[in-house]
Amino acid sequence: MNTLITSLKESTGKTAVALALARLAREGGDSVGYMKPKGTRLESTVGKTMDEDPLLAREILGLDAEMADLEPIVYSPTFIEGAIRGREDPATLRARVEEAFETLADERDRMLIEGGGHLDLGGIVELTDPEVAELLDARTLLIVPYGTPADVDAVLAGARAFGDRLDGVLFNQVADGAFDTLETDVAPFLEGRGIPVHGVIPREQELAGVTVSELADELGADVLVEEGVDAYVERFNVGAMGADSALRHFRRTKDAAVITGGDRAEIHAAALEAPGIKALILTGGHRPSGAILGRAAEKRTPILSVRTDTLTTVERAEDVVRSGRTRDERTVSKMESLLTDHANVEAILGR
Repeated sequence: MNTLITSLKESTGKTAVALALARLAREGGDSVGYMKPKGTRLESTVGKTMDEDPLLAREILGLDAEMADLEPIVYSPTFIEGAIRGREDPATLRARVEEAFETLADERDRMLIEGGGHLDLGGIVELTDPEVAELLDARTLLIVPYGTPADVDAVLAGARAFGDRLDGVLFNQVADGAFDTLETDVAPFLEGRGIPVHGVIPREQELAGVTVSELADELGADVLVEEGVDAYVERFNVGAMGADSALRHFRRTKDAAVITGGDRAEIHAAALEAPGIKALILTGGHRPSGAILGRAAEKRTPILSVRTDTLTTVERAEDVVRSGRTRDERTVSKMESLLTDHANVEAILGR
């Protein structure tokens, strides 16, 4: 049996769900294989790049498989430019994906296939996720986020894209405030439209972000104030406005880190007054005043210092949070528990 795990947009927990399902299927006695036809979460954008997700899958699932099969297409900027210029033949690429799939699926009871960052990715070479599902004869599980009822429009559009190959949807990272409406109103509505809802996974902070300590390690930052480094960060605010505007803005956010120049003392002070700000990341290698350091220690708000500029730091920090959702076996084990408690695993696995 072949199942494509895909999502409406990036950072919805798709990889964690795919690997957790693979382990749950194994626990049920199945021999399980994995592949990601289009490598999108790349370690670099030039040369022989590799997607981090198949690397993680090979490690966690103990797969004895070549990366060229686990990730037959490296969907890098270089590849995309070449495809647009006619240097990539869609038919040849489809044959490459099929050959890799057959190699990986040999003597396996089931294959879990991970999609790209969104449904349309791969259209340049005629390998969108719906086209991959058709090519590999796969049922499709659609991972979707949920914030408001308006999000249902995107779910319906995704269902139409897959047609009969859609096996159902799984809502992930659902906040407490949206949980009841989703279960009592939205799920029955979708079921009435012939779209099975296989589960509603609540938002778990350890899957939604990274700790300040982990962030510091990934950024290579100097930790100037260590108090509070076990707090979780899920998003970032750039301190590029005036102090009054900054304070109003910071007070409206939660579980965030402020990234700003190390010489912006007024922004540092404003950030330390906002309860939702969990860390300060100061760029340019500047060290703040002793007063700021003392206030941060008192408020248990860690301060990190990096030598990179603000734009580069923001890009790197956001990438850390995105990749942090599936960073190790602990994360996948947590997703296994969530699926067991909040989803119909047997239905997802087609048992």
